[in-house]
Formats: sequence, C-alpha cells, structure tokens
Amino acid sequence: MKTTLKKAINNWSQLFSPENVSRWLILGIFIGVLSGLTAVGFFYLLQLGKHFTMHVLAGFASPAPEGERILESSTNLHFHQWIFFLLPVVAGLLSGLIVYRFAPEAEGHGTDAMIDAFHNKKGIIRGRVPLIKGIATLLTLSGGGSAGREGPIAQIGAGIGSKIATLLGLSDKERRILLLANCGGGLSAIFRAPLGGALTSIEVLYRRDFETEALIPTIISSITAYIIFTVFFGSQPIFYFLNYTFSNPKELIFYLLLGMICIPIGVFYVKIFYGMKTLFDSFQIPRCFKPMLGGLGVGIIGLLYPQVYGDGWGWIQLAILGKLVIGIMVLLIFMKIFATSFTISSGGSGGVFGPTLFIGGMIGGMVGFIAHHFYPAIVSHPGAFVVVGMASFFAGVAHAPIGSLLMCSEMTQGYGLIAPLMLVSFMAILFNKKYSIYQKQVESRLQSPAHVGDFTINVLAEMKVKEIYKPKNIHPISKKAPYGELKKVFAESTERCFPVSDEKGELIGCINWQHARPIVFEVGLEQLLIAEDLMIPAETLAPENNLYEALLKFLKTNQEELLVVNSEEKPNQVLGVLRHDDLSQAYNQEIMRRKSEQ
Repeated sequence: MKTTLKKAINNWSQLFSPENVSRWLILGIFIGVLSGLTAVGFFYLLQLGKHFTMHVLAGFASPAPEGERILESSTNLHFHQWIFFLLPVVAGLLSGLIVYRFAPEAEGHGTDAMIDAFHNKKGIIRGRVPLIKGIATLLTLSGGGSAGREGPIAQIGAGIGSKIATLLGLSDKERRILLLANCGGGLSAIFRAPLGGALTSIEVLYRRDFETEALIPTIISSITAYIIFTVFFGSQPIFYFLNYTFSNPKELIFYLLLGMICIPIGVFYVKIFYGMKTLFDSFQIPRCFKPMLGGLGVGIIGLLYPQVYGDGWGWIQLAILGKLVIGIMVLLIFMKIFATSFTISSGGSGGVFGPTLFIGGMIGGMVGFIAHHFYPAIVSHPGAFVVVGMASFFAGVAHAPIGSLLMCSEMTQGYGLIAPLMLVSFMAILFNKKYSIYQKQVESRLQSPAHVGDFTINVLAEMKVKEIYKPKNIHPISKKAPYGELKKVFAESTERCFPVSDEKGELIGCINWQHARPIVFEVGLEQLLIAEDLMIPAETLAPENNLYEALLKFLKTNQEELLVVNSEEKPNQVLGVLRHDDLSQAYNQEIMRRKSEQ
C-alpha cells in the first residue's frame, strides 16, 4: 500500500512539474488553435450546405436552435417533396463513394474510430482521414442524414493531433494525449461547451474510468478552441432555455421516472443500431452503395416525419419551448432511432451524439409535458425535462455521465438543473452497464492495450515475493565441490538454481542449471570441473521485495529461478527459490481476481 501510494504521488508530482506543465501548456494552446479553427470552418460549411440543400433545393424550412441561426431563412419557400426525399439517397451515395475510395476507416460514427485508435493503434490516424471524414460528413448532414457532428469533429481533431504528434516525433503515449486534446478542443468549440467537451473526450474512452493523464492538455486545448470559436460565432449557448432552478423535491419522482424510461429505450436503441449494422454487412453489394440504401430508408421515414433529418436540434429547441405535441414526441423517439441506424449503420459518415440528444430530449419532453398536464403544481417547467432527458439518455448509452451532464448544462445554460441531471444521468448508467453505443470502449484503463505496461508494473509492485516463493531448505554447495558431487546434487534436485558458498560459509554466487548443463555433459571434464568453474554472480531476492523488482532481475539475468535469502537477519541463509513461471501465474491470477470483483 505504501509503495503504491508513493508511486501515485510521484506520478502526480511529475505530471504537475513546472517543465511538464509548461510543455503541455504550449502544446495545448497550439492544438486548441488548430482544433478551434477546424471547428469554425466545419461548422460554417455545414450551415451553408444545409441551407443550400434544405432551403434552396428542397424548399423546406427546417428549424434551428436559438444559438445557431447564422443564416437567414426565407419565408417564401416552395416545398419540393421528391427532392427532399432524394437528398439523403444522393448524399449517401456520394459520401460512400468518397469514403470507400480514399479512407474506408472514415465510415460510421467517428468517435468510435477515435476510441479504437487510442486503444489499439497507438493513437495513429492516417493523415488523409480528417479531410475525407470532413467531406463525407458535410455531404451526409447537408443531405439530411440522421447523424451528428461530434463524431466527425472528434475524428477530424484526433487525426490532426495524431499527425502533429508524429511530425514532432513524440512517443506513443504523447501521441494519444494529443489525439484527445485535439478531440476535446473540437467538441468544446463546436458545442460551445469547454468543460463538457474536455471531460467527454477523456471519459468516452472507458465505461468506468477517465484518461486522467490527458486532462491538463485537453482542458487547455478546449478553452483555447472555445475562445476562437466564439470570436466568429459568439458565446450564446446553442439552446435557448429559461433561467429555471430546480427547487421542488417532489419533482424528483418524475425525474426518476424519466431515468427509468430512458434505460429500456437506450437498450433498444443500441440493439437496433448494431442489428442494422449486421443487416447491412450481410448485403452482397459493394460497400460504397450501402450508405445510399441507408439514405433511402431515411428518405422514406422523412416523407412522414421530416423531423428525423439531420441532428434535429431545431426540433429539440421547439420541444424545450413547449411547441411540440406529446404524440409527435413519442413517435419521433422511435423514428429517430431507425433513421439514425439507417444512416450510420449502413456506413454513412456522422456522429451519434446529436441524434442521441434528440431521442433523449423527446423522451424528456414526453415525460415532462404529461407530468405537467396531470400535476402542474409539481412540474411547473416541463421544458426542463427535455434538457435532463438529453443528458440522461446519452449518459446511459455512452457511459459518459460527467461529460454529458456538463455539455447539456453548457449548451442550455441550465445550471439550475444540476441536481436532477446528476440523479438521472447516474441512474441511467447504473442500470445500463452492458450496452454501449460505442463498441470500441473498454471497461477501464486496466483493459486498455494502451496501459498494459502501466498496470503490469502496478499490479506486480503491490505483490510480495514472500506470497509466492517456494520455501525450501537448500544447502549451499562449496565452491571447491568436485564434478562427482555436483552431478549427484543436480540429479537429486528439482531446482534449477544452486547457491555456492566460500570457506566461511558466505554466499558468493550460484550455479544456474540452464547455463551449466552444456558444460556438465562435456566429455573429459570429470577431473577438471569444480563448482567455482560453473558459478555466476548471484542475483538474490528478499521476501519483502515486490514482484516488479523480481521481474526486473529475471529480465536482467535471463534465469528461470532466483534465490530468496534472509537478507535482514541472516544474509547468507537461503530460504528458497522464486520461479519465473510462478511469478507469471501469480500475476494472471491477480488480474482475474480483480476482473471478477468489478
């Protein structure tokens, strides 16, 4: 325990050392500038694309949230139903052709690709991926594909961070940190949520953990990127939400009900999402055409429920303001699940954060407005349930309660809802541990390939030699022992390491059977060999040594066994041996024990 605490304090002291902080401060600001400018360009092109396709071509006046009305909408529009229907089909075809021709790893929702790169690819993302992902996502979202912008901006930012780390010659560990810093910067900028974006990027990697080592550069990058984004588009929150503060404890009953409803719908969402992916994977057609089929599904749903196009955040704004009827919100929950699955599971490029907030917001609106209808004295502000539903639903399906809570608070300025947000978000994740919309998530840092070395050291450092070595009364061999005596000792013993002592009985070395065997069986040496000729310096262990120290000695000597001696009381007394196989077995058993306790 003392060793572990000391190691933790040392790690944190290094993390916050002046040299380390200064270095990451410079890198964080640099990354933040790049991710902020990237988010500015992506957001503006996305608004232009959606305006052109929806307003100019299709003549459809899609609503926008209060904080994203940067282009004026014409009131004199003529709706072209067939163009509206065909938009996601054409967008799916074009994005599929681009992605599968130039960067197949850019398909689907980019956050999962970023998570996979962190855990399994040393943080490496090909240089062309950010550009291809950006173009494909602009096409998908402009064409009405039911997807969000966070996955693409996460993968675009992560790709830039990975490329910069490679150009600077940084280590794999540092590349992973820059990957997260750029991802966090992009999220913070495009959602105007500096704290939520930073924490989401380091939380979404795991189901029950954080990537704490990336915290400092990610926060610096996020703040920088947010400032740059607000210079261009202002600091107004995305959603307009009346200044409301939770104060009635009775209202918690309905928030708990909201959390309980989010759980089964979240499981349904994940199953449909990946069930649809399995279905599209089974189609025996070129992969580049599958997003087109997904777009066809979206178009069919959109003819009846046009609210499913895009991320749908304008409709969330209307729900917050109480301008959607309960019946349509109930239907949109399920229509959005299928539309999102058609878009992304077919290989279309986009994120799941936006649609997931839409689904959660509609669930919250349904519960809030029904509760307000029957109990207006208790539920006085049903729009608050839309905000809480957004955070709760995403927390449950993404296992990111802290990040989603903060992002929804920052996107709405609904800080007065912190209490119900915390309650419902953690309840959603508590009862939905098995299912996640991000397949590449791992349970914790312990299961991440990126931290295998760290945890091997940590686990071994907590275990002692005395817990696993084999005590045995081993008499040292005299350094003058002749060949005949040595041969008898070797034949009668199962050990592979034999202590050697001098005339005074002091331990001066050991004979390692692995090294001595070729010499022992050499013909004609019977009259010449003595123990001293076969002896090598003895690397010994004490019972109080930890297994990490033992592992280092095994690696240094390349021996199968090491002598364990009573170094404190009788330094020449051999207590037994520690075998390398026993150390490996003890480590594996400890890892399995810890997994079973999770």
